[in-house]
Amino acid sequence: MKILRVVLIICFCCFITENSSAQSEKEEIKKVIKLFFKGLQNGDTIAIKKTIADDLVLQTTFMNKEGASVLRTEDAGKFLKSLASKKPEDIWEEKLESYNIQVDGSMANVWTPYKFYLNYKFSHCGVNSFQLFNNGEKWVIIYLIDTRRRLGCNN
Repeated sequence: MKILRVVLIICFCCFITENSSAQSEKEEIKKVIKLFFKGLQNGDTIAIKKTIADDLVLQTTFMNKEGASVLRTEDAGKFLKSLASKKPEDIWEEKLESYNIQVDGSMANVWTPYKFYLNYKFSHCGVNSFQLFNNGEKWVIIYLIDTRRRLGCNN
């Protein structure tokens, strides 16, 4: 009986340690996402560059005026230039409603429903889907796709 008790205690300790490590890793990933959005809100390309890979892929999907789904790929360089030229008086705020973070080794996916406000006025809502890669030093965003809509947002 004592051996069984010792084995159960060891298994429990291993589970707690592994779970704590996974939570810590998820918190690191969440910090990357938060820094990305802080950079977006402030027009801070230096902060954004700390969070993204050099070959970042950016895409968005939305419904056009005719009601057809559209997938648009954006150039990361153009995105950074537009961010750098953001007027200081323009206030961009993307309110993330939750984080669903999944990790497998050096790959992570983060799903974040959001509502976007421009100068304190509701603009649109949707979901961001981030793919991140751990390059051995840190987590970086390698792919970002989002949906954008104005209906069904409960704003």
